[in-house]
Amino acid sequence: MNWGKGLIAGMIIFILFITAMGVKMFMLPGDDYDHQYYEKGLTFNRDYDREKQVTTDQAAPVIEQVGQNLVLTFKTPLTGTIRFERPSDQLQDRSFPLQPDADNSVLLPINKLATGKWQLTLNWQHQSKDYLYHQEITIR
Repeated sequence: MNWGKGLIAGMIIFILFITAMGVKMFMLPGDDYDHQYYEKGLTFNRDYDREKQVTTDQAAPVIEQVGQNLVLTFKTPLTGTIRFERPSDQLQDRSFPLQPDADNSVLLPINKLATGKWQLTLNWQHQSKDYLYHQEITIR
């Protein structure tokens, strides 16, 4: 093989490589870019104060999976909501009201949620104090 054929073969291989990378790039799923960044930026201080209140009052709930249920145990009576956010699929996100029993425990059935990683966001109020708590869990 002479230099001319080798140069043409090298260019063709390079063009095929660049084309394959371009096709692969367009076939990847959407970016992880947070499209709500501006709105979240406006409420950052309020959310930070609510997260800090959890630490100050040592009010973090105990979260454990018991069979097909998620048990959240709080230290005080409360009203609020819990949001299950699926990092890999935004369409699976769900919200539920927190309805504690007499022992300040909340029992949530999770059998309809997909197994894998979930981000929990708990918002609750107790005696005119607002709380915000985040935790990542893995549903088995």
